[in-house]
Amino acid sequence: MKALRDAHPQARIEILGYKHIAALAEKRFYADAVRSIEFAPLSRFFGKEAELSPELREYFGGFDLIVSYLYDPDEIFLTNLRRCGAKQIVRGPAKIDNRSHATRQLARPIEELGINVDDFAAKIFPSAQDRQFASEFLRDARAPIVAIHPGSGSEKKNWPIENWISLRDRIRGRVVLVSGEADEMQANRLQDRHVLLAKNLPLPQLAAIFEKTNFIGHDSGISHLAAAAGAKCILLFGPTEPEVWAPLNENVRVIRATTHRMEDVDLATVVDAIGL
Repeated sequence: MKALRDAHPQARIEILGYKHIAALAEKRFYADAVRSIEFAPLSRFFGKEAELSPELREYFGGFDLIVSYLYDPDEIFLTNLRRCGAKQIVRGPAKIDNRSHATRQLARPIEELGINVDDFAAKIFPSAQDRQFASEFLRDARAPIVAIHPGSGSEKKNWPIENWISLRDRIRGRVVLVSGEADEMQANRLQDRHVLLAKNLPLPQLAAIFEKTNFIGHDSGISHLAAAAGAKCILLFGPTEPEVWAPLNENVRVIRATTHRMEDVDLATVVDAIGL
């Protein structure tokens, strides 16, 4: 998206996706608007020869370029976009393999358009309102501030909770505990009076908090968000490949045991890496 925006700074760019995630880009440099993919009339676009909404026909037909990452093996969605009169459609990979970094795979359709992608480190641009929220949220936090996220999309990618508790107790300064619905069990064990809980925050507000913190996490979307916001990141990897999934930002250091087992990631190594 950054390559598209840099190549076409005056273009109107919209995202069709999950609004709570795409909010990171909406009116924050990348996208002018976001439309929810959870829109009932859109479901017809996944049926062969379906009667399509006139509103969506006009909507899709109005774009000069559509870049689609939807999983569409039978090209049903693609065919229906063409029925709307879409002028140019480029398809990106719906799934990532281990042959190269995920970002490079996702950038390929942009490069096929003749647009050069020379920066594969994602960046987030919080709004003034996002940053105001972060300032108020961290108002009483003394430096250094370390944000930790003990969860991920898979239990096998998580460092043992006992290690997180030990790490929390060794951090000088204020700890910000990042938690979502999937992290509730870990968060309950890590909470204490010295921990500031950032629970279920909108992603743009969380990104603005990360601008002011160091960060320790796993192979997860939240870790990518912290890296993109500019936090100094220590990321703990196990069974997944950092060469594919770790953020490419210069502010990121990956720690991985030679066994590729999360329980073998050394606590002392993590403490030394963060320098706190």
